Amino acid sequence: MAVFGVDMAQPRLVSGEAAYEPVGRWRALALLSVALVMGMSTWFSASAVIPQLQDVWDLSSTSKAWLTIAVQVGFVAGALVSAGSNLSDRIPPRLVILAGGFGAGFANLLLVTVDGPAFGIPLRFATGFFMAGVYPPAFKLMSTWFRRQRGLALGVLAGAIILGNAMPHLVNGLGGVGWRSVIYSTSGLSVLGGLVAVVVRDGPFPFPRSVFDPGQVGRVFANRGVRLASIGYFGHMWELFAMYAWFLVFFSDHLEKGSEQVQSQAAFVTFAVIAVGSLGSLVGGLLGDRWGRSNTTALMLAISGVCSLGIGLLFGGPTWLLILVGLIWGVTVVADSAQFSVIVTEVGDQSYVGTALTMQVAVGFTVTVATIWLIPIIEAAVTWRWAFSILALGPLVGIAAMLRLKSLPEAARIAGGRG
Repeated sequence: MAVFGVDMAQPRLVSGEAAYEPVGRWRALALLSVALVMGMSTWFSASAVIPQLQDVWDLSSTSKAWLTIAVQVGFVAGALVSAGSNLSDRIPPRLVILAGGFGAGFANLLLVTVDGPAFGIPLRFATGFFMAGVYPPAFKLMSTWFRRQRGLALGVLAGAIILGNAMPHLVNGLGGVGWRSVIYSTSGLSVLGGLVAVVVRDGPFPFPRSVFDPGQVGRVFANRGVRLASIGYFGHMWELFAMYAWFLVFFSDHLEKGSEQVQSQAAFVTFAVIAVGSLGSLVGGLLGDRWGRSNTTALMLAISGVCSLGIGLLFGGPTWLLILVGLIWGVTVVADSAQFSVIVTEVGDQSYVGTALTMQVAVGFTVTVATIWLIPIIEAAVTWRWAFSILALGPLVGIAAMLRLKSLPEAARIAGGRG
C-alpha cells in the first residue's frame, strides 16, 4: 500500500546493495523534509513580527527578548519530558511528530486571542514545548532509512528545519501583511507538517527496542563520544539562535529607518540569511560523510566564529558587504548542526538513540537562553559594533571538543572511520 508515494509495506532493497540502499529512502527524506519545513515554521512566528507587536502590545526590550526565550525554555522542558520518559524510543517517531505539530500549531494560533506579553509569553513556551516532539524524533526516524549517507540525510533535514524557521520572515517581508496573518499561516503549516510526517514509517534499519528506563537520561553523557559531540553542539548553539533571534533587529537598526518599506527589506534579508543555512546544511552533510564529521564541524565553527566577530564592524558601513558576510555566516553557522546529531547515532547506545538526541538538544537549547538574553544588554552597552562578538566563545569551545574527539578511538565509528 502506498501513501503519498511512500510504500507502507516493508521497504524493498536494491539487489546487491541490501545493507545500504533501501528503495524509498529519498522519497521518505523528501516527505519528512517538507513536514519539518512546515512544522518548524512556528518557532520564530512571533519574533518575525516583533516590529508590529511592539506597537500593538507595547513591548519592552525585556518582553521582546522573552518572546523568543520562552520558545527555547519550552522546547527544553518538552525535551526533558520526552527524554525522561524515553518517548522517542518507545513510541513510533511519526506519531510523536504528529502530536508535536498539532500542539505547536494550536498554541501558536492562540496568540491572536491575547492582547499582550502576559499571556503571549506562556503561549510561546507552550509552542516550544510541543516542538520538542517534532525535531529530535525526525532525526531518529530518518536514521532508520540511512546507514550510508546518513550525514547528508540529516543535513537535509536540518536544512528543512532552518527553512521552516525562516518562513515567518518571508511572510512578513511581503509587506502589508498583518501580524495575525503570519500567525495564522504558520499555525496551519505546523498542523499540515504533522499530517505529512505521519505517513513516513520507520525504515529497514531500525534501532533496537528499548524499555522504559529514566536512568538513561543521566547516562547519556557518560559516553565519551556522545559527550564530546554534545559539547561541540553546545558551542554551536551558543552562537546559532542568538544570531537568528537578533539579526532582524540588527539589520533594521543598520538601515536607520522605520518605514514599512524598510521593515520589509529587513525581513527579506533576514529570511535570506537564515534560509541560506539550508544550503549550508546540505554542504555540511556532504563534507561530513566524505571528509569526516570532526573536520567538517571544526571548519564550520571556525568560519562562523570569525563572522560573529567581524559582522558588527560593518554596522553602518556598505550594506552589500554586510549582507554578504551575513550570508556567509548564515551558511556556516548551521552547516555543522546535523553532524553533531549524526555522531550521536553512530557512537551512542543504539537502544536509546532517541533519548540521547533529545538530551543533546535539551541542553543545547538551554545554552541559547543565555545568549538571546545577553545580546540586547551588550548592544545597549557597547552598540551593535561589538554585540555579536561574545558569540565567538561558543565556536572556540566546540572546535576544541571536536578536535579531541577526532584523536580518540571513538572516531573509528564515525563517518565510516573518517572521524
